[in-house]
Amino acid sequence: MAQGVASAPALHHVAEGGPSEPRLAGKRDSHRHTYGAIDLGTNNCRLLIARPNDGAFTVIDAFSRIVRLGEGLSQTGRLSQAAMDRAVSALAICADKLRRRNVSLSRSVATEACRRASNGNEFAERVHNETGIVLDIIEPAEEARLAVLGCHKLLEPGDGPAVIFDIGGGSTELVLVDQSDSGPNIKAWWSAPWGVVSLTESEGKEALEGPDRLKAYLRMRERARRSFANFATMLPEGREGIRLLGTSGTVTTLASVHLALPAYDRRAVDGLHVPIEAMQKISTMIAEMDYDERSSLPCIGNERADLVVAGCAILEAIIEIWPAKNLGVADRGIREGILRSLMARDGHLL
Repeated sequence: MAQGVASAPALHHVAEGGPSEPRLAGKRDSHRHTYGAIDLGTNNCRLLIARPNDGAFTVIDAFSRIVRLGEGLSQTGRLSQAAMDRAVSALAICADKLRRRNVSLSRSVATEACRRASNGNEFAERVHNETGIVLDIIEPAEEARLAVLGCHKLLEPGDGPAVIFDIGGGSTELVLVDQSDSGPNIKAWWSAPWGVVSLTESEGKEALEGPDRLKAYLRMRERARRSFANFATMLPEGREGIRLLGTSGTVTTLASVHLALPAYDRRAVDGLHVPIEAMQKISTMIAEMDYDERSSLPCIGNERADLVVAGCAILEAIIEIWPAKNLGVADRGIREGILRSLMARDGHLL
């Protein structure tokens, strides 16, 4: 676990292809205003390609695939061959899209699975050799900074402090911010080692799908709560006007269930503010369901049915330490933060 206070680190310019530098991808002079961002997490591989547009940006291509890179990592300490193969296959698609869209500048980051795995650097070398993508295995502080940069504009209006969180596959980042005219100021952050994959594996499929699955859910919630205990001590005592914003597959999935959507619709979910009580009821409902019942919900399905319960446990633990009235939902985060960083550096975004 890690924590930080005050400002987060900025990007530094180094030679082309260096490990901390956004990767040059193509003829920069002829297509200078096309940018790419890849976020390779413990569970998902996501790509976004965009162009600046009047102080914001317009997305021209996107890609997302569940790759479960961190599957089994908590037991072995290593990325498995099958998981790496899945991730490389997805990244090859991303590399092709970057080339076809004539992306001039991109940055590709990897998070908790690669940080934790003993063969994380070896995997990054394989990715470079097979796809040309340079993976930057970022620290939790940078992960938190990018997530905040990507989604903070969806915070509810107000002057009170806010917590922005990102429930990942292998870790959860929580960030305490306050707002100023120039944007969010990071006051403190925390990275806990529980995400939907790692927390699910801590209990095991048998416990989560058995007759005592609600007890397993409560154990996961308590495990997450304990991992947030130190962050809770950094939070202000006064809780007037507090706000909460989540960016992750967990919160977008639960928001979809709340809206009873027949299929996922980003336009309906991104920027939604859901009463906390409604999110708690949905979390309890999902925790009580078996795998088949969860799979039957349109916006959960087979791909998310085994991991969504752990996401609910983490969310409830966050609500316990930061009991805001509503939960803001963001279908944006690290990729958007990368794009904003790159464009701001070139003078396209304020």
